[in-house]
Amino acid sequence: MTLYDKLRQEHKEFIYHGYSIDEDGFSFHFSIDEYHFYPSWKCPRQLMTNIDHVAENIIFSIGMAELVSYWKCACPPIVRVNCGTLSEEQCKWWKKLYFGGLGEFFYKNGITPDFDSFMTILPQNTQGASYTCDKSLSGFLIPVGGGKDSIVTLELLRGYKDDTLCYIINPRGATMGCAHTAGYSDDKIIGLRRSIDKELLARNAAGWLNGHTPFSAVVAFSAFLAAYLCGKKYITLSNESSANEANVSGTSINHQYSKSTEFERDFREYAQKYLGGGIEYFSLLRPLNEYQIAAEFVRHKEYFSVFQSCNLGSKTDTWCAACAKCLYVYVLLSAFLDDKTLVGIFGRNMADDEEMSGMFDGLVYDNVDKPFECVGTKSEVRYAIYRAARLRESRGEPVPRLISRYIEQNPDIKQYDPTAYFDTDNFVPTELIGIVKSAAKRAEEEK
Repeated sequence: MTLYDKLRQEHKEFIYHGYSIDEDGFSFHFSIDEYHFYPSWKCPRQLMTNIDHVAENIIFSIGMAELVSYWKCACPPIVRVNCGTLSEEQCKWWKKLYFGGLGEFFYKNGITPDFDSFMTILPQNTQGASYTCDKSLSGFLIPVGGGKDSIVTLELLRGYKDDTLCYIINPRGATMGCAHTAGYSDDKIIGLRRSIDKELLARNAAGWLNGHTPFSAVVAFSAFLAAYLCGKKYITLSNESSANEANVSGTSINHQYSKSTEFERDFREYAQKYLGGGIEYFSLLRPLNEYQIAAEFVRHKEYFSVFQSCNLGSKTDTWCAACAKCLYVYVLLSAFLDDKTLVGIFGRNMADDEEMSGMFDGLVYDNVDKPFECVGTKSEVRYAIYRAARLRESRGEPVPRLISRYIEQNPDIKQYDPTAYFDTDNFVPTELIGIVKSAAKRAEEEK
């Protein structure tokens, strides 16, 4: 019997008991048998004075997005929702999110569930409810994660800065530094503090299941709450078209499922039907790929000393320079920047380190699983390698060993040119599409 089957046999139900709201934020109550979890969010008090029935429903929905992180430690077959209200259609929506968003978790834990039986959601109230956003809405709310993508969004929307707020979960040096560098003062930054219940960490330490969950769905619902309370019309994400690529060839297993176009479309429909509508959720960078975004990012050197998107180094706002995410960003930017500049950012030349070859192979070879990180497509990385080599050769500089060896073994590397790309399957408002097309044109002119 697998650990998955054993835990499901021992723990048959997960319960979403309820949520509580006060002047400092909100919290949730989940349980699996005798184990209780109370994740919480701390919010600016001025936001919490505006809570109404629409906001309360959004908070309930944040709890639905949060619960999968706790459910996954034992994967009980039944999920009872004893608060809020969920129709049959809503239950199907959440089940799809959990199943798609847990693809990596299932894969890494050797679990092969089927959609019908992995979970049954049983809400106490199935009547459904109607919500309408009657607020006057304007301007933008931009989630800032500290990496190059949200920086590009901040810069592309610089002309709308006066009517824009930055949204940050668990503010830290890199996220605040990026917002400040973009010219946003603290009163233009909405920071929420999210806390994980220690009991979940205890269950993980006790040998229960652990793994990746669709965190960007938590970002989506919590950003929707912030936008509603602040009266913002547009939640402007920075998810690119490259996020749609699976990590395991021939499957739909995608580390970035909740950053994909599919989730974006699903969330927009859910928000319109069940959260009151009015607020538009979209990714400004969806028409672009990672290579094009990098081409735009390197135009803004003032961010080089503050941006950071390494998960391992997030607590100390440093690049660990030893993980696949760090290597990926290094290789991508090497198409535009010399190694001296890159070493100044990351601390060392990872593309010249043979010990990184396994991670490197996952970034470029089709028969190797792509690293389970937020990275671009293999075609884009291969093109970045081609451009990196050309840049160094034109300057008489050495080509890093990993890049040089790959090109020697694959002389036809320039099979795909990502610079002329533009994904029309996007939800960018008509009045902003010209800004994105201009960025795409600049990337093409870089060749």
